[in-house]
Amino acid sequence: MKGRFITFEGGEGVGKSTQIRRLAASLNALGVQTVLTREPGGSPHAEELREVLLSGGAKHFGPFAETILFYAARDDHLNTTIRPALAKGSWVLCDRFMDSTRAYQGVLGEVEPALIRSIERVVVGSTVPDLTLILDMPARDGLARVRSRGTAIDRFEGESLIFHEKLREAFLAIAEFEPRRCAVIDASASQDEVASAILGVVRKRLDLDATRVPA
Repeated sequence: MKGRFITFEGGEGVGKSTQIRRLAASLNALGVQTVLTREPGGSPHAEELREVLLSGGAKHFGPFAETILFYAARDDHLNTTIRPALAKGSWVLCDRFMDSTRAYQGVLGEVEPALIRSIERVVVGSTVPDLTLILDMPARDGLARVRSRGTAIDRFEGESLIFHEKLREAFLAIAEFEPRRCAVIDASASQDEVASAILGVVRKRLDLDATRVPA
């Protein structure tokens, strides 16, 4: 049986990394095998490009060049990690995927949407997420979470509040345009409440109870 592909999207500091781990734990408890991955990255070659992209090493080449690099990383990630896992029946949970490129480089970087969609058709093809969970909260609150970590700020976390407010709007627009694939989750709630909301959406949208492996 082919696995399921779930992506987590949203602005900086919304809790994607925490919630992806919590969903994996819930699925594992139900007997569902999961693979956790991320973008940019998720495979050896893609991780090399992650370092370039998040350090700002490609910023001076402009949004179009960043788009190409993100898709080069995504191509390797899909072929090396995501597609093989899905073929084995695992559920793949990915921290960011194609919607981040649409939002960051498309809306914010003003790369033509038609161009991004063309590259997407070639690279992603039919491996479109079964479900995309968009974690949403005010940009100011998300940035405050990022700064409270005490870790180094990456290329995108360091952008202005206006940038991040537009980013939030971009993700919400994606969810509105593709409601059958996307679900918006209020990330301002407690971690337990967010995790419960996510599991509820997964149960409903992907018929999780029918997929459960008997103990």
